[in-house]
Parts: sequence; structure tokens; C-alpha cells
Amino acid sequence: MMHNLIKKLDKLVGFKPVSAHCDIPCKIYDPSSAQIAVLTMIRMVDLLEELNAKETLNANDQAQFSRLVAQKEEHGHKVKEEVRVIWGDYIKAPQLEKFPELHELAHSIMLAASKAKQHIDKDATLELLAKVNRFAEIFWESKGVATFTATCPYPPAQPVVYPDLKA
Repeated sequence: MMHNLIKKLDKLVGFKPVSAHCDIPCKIYDPSSAQIAVLTMIRMVDLLEELNAKETLNANDQAQFSRLVAQKEEHGHKVKEEVRVIWGDYIKAPQLEKFPELHELAHSIMLAASKAKQHIDKDATLELLAKVNRFAEIFWESKGVATFTATCPYPPAQPVVYPDLKA
């Protein structure tokens, strides 16, 4: 009955669809999605720089350029969203007390992601990766999980903080 009432009300008012990560809370959080998104941004910049090195761009190159920029933008948004969800849903007083840098770090990730989206600048994406790696390090330490840093096994072959799940 309640479902039918809401359905009729929706037809009259036209509620906008909403989405959420997990306000149950599900307790399933992992910064690896943000790390992979940054790595994708770095890779897109590398590929964009390869195109930029060409004397002229044909139609296929121009289309490729547009696709690479779009992917860089999309993954920059994903970095922000993934960090924002962990920061907003997982980080609570105990984590903030132990890691007082968290608010500033999360905010600086938002700014760095915006900068990396605005420009084709490898240094900006590498700076973003360093911040997201620090965020991952804090996240895993807050869960009592040791970490290690290793070069990711695919382009762009950058250092990434991983949880040591064998410990």
C-alpha cells in the first residue's frame, strides 16, 4: 500500500533519482579504486604527450586525443568520488585523532584532482598519486593492516601503496 502511494506521489511530483555509495553502512571501503583512477590519469597524460609530440594530427589522432582527455576527466572525477566516500563515510573521530592530517589531506586531494583534470601535466598527476597513496597508507593503518609500496605492474609503472594482506 505504501509503495503504491509513493508511486502515485512520484507521478505527481516527479522525484529525481538519487544514488549513494553505502549509507547502511556496509563497511566495505578500499582506496585502491582511487589509486587505479590516478594511475589511469597518468597513463592518459603519457598517451596525450605522445600525440602532442607528432608534427600533425590526422582525424584519428584528433579523435584519440578527445577520448584520452575524456578518460582523464572521468578518472579524475572518480578519484574525488572514491576519496570523498571514504572521507565522509569511514573517517570518524578515532581516525581523525590518530591522523590529524586527514581533513587537510582529503581536501588537498580534491584540489590536486581538479588541477590534474584542468591540465595535461604529468607532474600534477604524480603529485595527486603521492597524495592518494598517503591517503591509502593512512586508511590501511587505521584498519591495522600493514602496507608496502611497489611499482604497479602495468603502465604507467608508478609506485603504489598496497595493503600487506599476508601479514
